[in-house]
Amino acid sequence: MQKLMKKLTPLMGVAVLTVVVIACQKEASSKPNFIFKPAPSKEVVAKIGDQPVLEKDFVKGIESDLYEAEMKVYEIKMARLQAMLLERFMNADPNKKNLTNDQFLDQYIAKGVKISDAEVEKFIKDRQIPKDQVNPEIKARIVEYLSVESKKIAVDKWIAEKTKKSPVEVYLQKPSLPMFEVNVGDAPFKGGADAKVTIVEFSDFQCPFCSKGATILAGLEKKYGNKVKIAFKHFPLPFHAQARGAAEASMCAFEQDPKAFWKMHDAMFADQSKLDVPNLIATAKKAGVKEAEFKTCVESGKYKAKVDADVAEGSNLGIKSTPTFFINGKLIAGAQPIEVFSEVIDEELAK
Repeated sequence: MQKLMKKLTPLMGVAVLTVVVIACQKEASSKPNFIFKPAPSKEVVAKIGDQPVLEKDFVKGIESDLYEAEMKVYEIKMARLQAMLLERFMNADPNKKNLTNDQFLDQYIAKGVKISDAEVEKFIKDRQIPKDQVNPEIKARIVEYLSVESKKIAVDKWIAEKTKKSPVEVYLQKPSLPMFEVNVGDAPFKGGADAKVTIVEFSDFQCPFCSKGATILAGLEKKYGNKVKIAFKHFPLPFHAQARGAAEASMCAFEQDPKAFWKMHDAMFADQSKLDVPNLIATAKKAGVKEAEFKTCVESGKYKAKVDADVAEGSNLGIKSTPTFFINGKLIAGAQPIEVFSEVIDEELAK
């Protein structure tokens, strides 16, 4: 009997859980009355009462969310395609024989992949991992991560070589970047005033990712010169206590000299620990502004309305995080690799 009860007890638990779930489902069964049917036209997504909901109004404010979701699906499909290619090429390789896929990868495709101490140290430095947190276990994880990344690169090179003379036709449609109307207005800018490509950045001087964004833009400026126009708009996040003050102070520098703004911009992103007022004054002096005028400007809150206007514009564009970039209106969210920016810029220059 005891043995029987032991067998029945889990089943009884499942039964009780099922009853609870069913009860919960019944509790939450009240839903809006939706009728799913073909749309009367491609511009309409729904009708509330007699009022049609147009696609352009429906997606406003969620464009970047939709793009990210569509890109995730696209990336999953492309990863699947690459996995199929890898398996097909491995099985066709005469060296495969009785080797498992992992064995073939290690012995032929990624042969010689070995992570050096220098690579580990560079990773620790680049990720700013505190030295007191680096122990043998952490180092082992870093080595494993770098090894996986190196093997991915090796696989990409191997497939590239295999498809060099016989390209793979792909019919999957890559999602298009969402487009917005973004005006430079009176924002600080550098590069070609009449450049074919305009990059507008919404940023926060206290945001660590924005610091990376500034480095990316410096790289693009070096690469493209006056072929691009780079404009800066303010989007200080409310949980960054010193971001707004830094934004207003930067405009006080801009008032005196646009070059001083960019010097101050670079200095603040280079050391984000110095955004309190005394340090902002010191940074502005190094940038070449007149200290008395700068202090008066900062204390008066003269550019509060300007920063507010930038924030309002960014919010209307659906910006939720920093940095956010618009390249001729095409949105790039976050400090993406510089190749992501170059791809869009090259496309725009080629038009």
